[in-house]
Amino acid sequence: MDLYEYQGKELFRRFGIPVSEGRLATTPHEARAAAVEIGGPVVVKAQVLTGGRGKAGGIKLADTPEEAEQRAGEILGLDIRGHVVRRLWIERASEIAKEYYLSITFDRGAKQPLFMFTAEGGVDIEQVAEDSPEALVRLYVDPLEGFQPYQARRLIYGAGIGDPGEQKQIASILESLYAAFVGCDAMLCEINPLLVTPDGEVKALDSKFTVDDNALYKHPDIAQMRDTAAAAPQEVLAREKDVTYVKLDGSVGILGNGAGLVMSTLDVIALAGGRPANFCDLGGGGDAEGVVDALEVITSDDQVRSIFFNIFGGITRCDEVARGILQALGRMTIEHPIVVRLDGTNAEEGRRILADASPPNLHVEPTMLDAARRAVELAR
Repeated sequence: MDLYEYQGKELFRRFGIPVSEGRLATTPHEARAAAVEIGGPVVVKAQVLTGGRGKAGGIKLADTPEEAEQRAGEILGLDIRGHVVRRLWIERASEIAKEYYLSITFDRGAKQPLFMFTAEGGVDIEQVAEDSPEALVRLYVDPLEGFQPYQARRLIYGAGIGDPGEQKQIASILESLYAAFVGCDAMLCEINPLLVTPDGEVKALDSKFTVDDNALYKHPDIAQMRDTAAAAPQEVLAREKDVTYVKLDGSVGILGNGAGLVMSTLDVIALAGGRPANFCDLGGGGDAEGVVDALEVITSDDQVRSIFFNIFGGITRCDEVARGILQALGRMTIEHPIVVRLDGTNAEEGRRILADASPPNLHVEPTMLDAARRAVELAR
């Protein structure tokens, strides 16, 4: 679950990471009132769950409350990479002497948290990694040992931070950032830029915070931060029905049993020249209720032109899945062409059941590649 900047900064504040004073606003009038409370110049910042706000005109300086109100009117309703701005963060303006980049994420390959730190902040980290890879310091943390003071020094010296005052502050922020990462079950905690003021104060000027969805049951306060209105309608419906679903931008609806099989299905659809409309994992079962819930989510997407069932029967028997599909089709009306590939336990029986029922829009294919090609063809 991605958090807005202001939500991430609230978590930063809880763990002792310095951030600038700010107020949330949803109207130009509220922005003006926030600027009055803060006093002095402020920055009006669009709150969207994507990057590139500054380049899109979503971050503007305001010297007075009247100007803050005007800037808020300009930013609210702005479309930034498909995200409409409905919230603003009105923050006390900060003078900038230096900009650093700091993040901690989970490296799935190494199975360890990974710190990345560089003195070249304020720009896309991908650009730094490409143009100046030697400037980006990387450091893994053994989760059984936790973050140690020597690791802070290694990051600081590796990035070439020579000012003793900055070193001390950054070391404290590094320790706090790791505590926030672990304490909130995060997948990413990023500060870009980590700001140094002319007075030598170091603080987080921005926040990108992603929490592991599977750990939200331990953090009801963070779970309540989810903005359901910002998600795709299909993903909202999927959460309501407890369906594992991710919206994509293609035209072939995907439904499989098992995350690995579904990921492979996405690749095969691409190999066949198509584009998947979603990731949808039916899980280990194939009962009619689960199929109905998944199909309701998939068919709610107007971009879907065909549906590809890719089922491998291991513990789940293909004949049971076939009966579940037919029961689901009997309970709901689907005009989309449906392609089914069954393999594994009782696959022949499952294919026979579907062939005998012979719904007009159902096509059974023997292999995954054949089924993918048929689904792509039917989607055109």
